[in-house]
Amino acid sequence: QVQLAESGGGLVQAGGSLRLSCAASGRTFSTIVMRWFRQAPGKEREFVASINWRGGTEIYAGSVQGRFTISRDIAKNTVYLQMNSLKPEDTAVYYCNANGPIDYWGQGMQVTVSS
Repeated sequence: QVQLAESGGGLVQAGGSLRLSCAASGRTFSTIVMRWFRQAPGKEREFVASINWRGGTEIYAGSVQGRFTISRDIAKNTVYLQMNSLKPEDTAVYYCNANGPIDYWGQGMQVTVSS
């Protein structure tokens, strides 16, 4: 089992920044990729960004490329999502995901960007 504890969500004005954190605990050695997803009201959950846990390779959705940065701290078993130049359309519940033989999900946290 892998447990994911998310933090850092909240309310921010358009153009502002937030940093999301996701601390993993438990059987984290099985994790291959850490990912962030988001789900806006009435929409499907969508991929935001991922990072290979060992190699550090980053992948981004086109909608956040150049504005969001995913990073990891291996010693802390934590992945971050730095979100800059936020837009109202970034408003969603953000989820952390640990991808390996089994997928694990965080509880989700609200990010609201006001115009």
